[in-house]
Amino acid sequence: MNSHPTDTVTVACVQMASLGEGTKKDRINHAVSLIDQLPPVDLIVLPELWPVGFFRFERYKEESESLEESLKGGVIAAIREVAVRRRAFVLGGSFVERAERGRFHNTCFLVGPDGALLMTYRKMHVFGYRSKEADLLTAGDSVTVAQTAIGTMSATTCYDLRFPELYRALVDAGAQVVLVPSAWPMERLDHWAVLNQVRALENQMYVVACNMAGEEGGTTLAGNSMVVDPWGEVIARADAGEQILLAELDMDRLHHLREEFPVLKDRRLGKHGSRQSEALTSAAENGG
Repeated sequence: MNSHPTDTVTVACVQMASLGEGTKKDRINHAVSLIDQLPPVDLIVLPELWPVGFFRFERYKEESESLEESLKGGVIAAIREVAVRRRAFVLGGSFVERAERGRFHNTCFLVGPDGALLMTYRKMHVFGYRSKEADLLTAGDSVTVAQTAIGTMSATTCYDLRFPELYRALVDAGAQVVLVPSAWPMERLDHWAVLNQVRALENQMYVVACNMAGEEGGTTLAGNSMVVDPWGEVIARADAGEQILLAELDMDRLHHLREEFPVLKDRRLGKHGSRQSEALTSAAENGG
């Protein structure tokens, strides 16, 4: 795969509003109808758990799909059809994946313009604060990236934003753009804005964060999807309601910033500074 992707990547965040009591089929049809209203773009991003509704915990197991089922006739299959028709990469938000040994995961996925499944990611930090996600779902334990013609993509999900070490791991794996499907509540909107900017800034990456809107299970969702550039600048931001957010990612700018202002190369700890990390550990163990 070409390591120097297309100079400019056009992206659309599909900030969906909850349909309340609609069926899963209704929600899939709604997502597809919104995508079909888009102008031509390179990359489409959907929110977290839009097929069931994040705060509709009673639906999790009933409306879950195995990866095989989803590929054959479920959420992934529907998004694959759209990706091929639109000739775009699509981060299809996430769905409740039914896995082996009775486990369930919050799993997001990336599909290519040819319909190929390029990446899946099981949410690593499941949410337990006034939420049943941590009780019902099992945390993932690995990160993944996908090298594509438009750049090296990765994904995290909602609450993952609060864990900077995850984003450092993605940088070390080569990530240039991190896609963040979310169902972030309005009461912590300020945190949402700050965290998206900080994760982009400290890792010199694009962050494309697509949030849900409306009300779900008694919780008002924040909307305010945003695209943040590698300098921490918000280049596009939505309002609170259902809408489409469009932006352009300047991949040349990303490469230039990483070379001109080499924060990542100057790291002393972690992957690029294991000796210093070991020295600090040794000093702590010896009371130094």
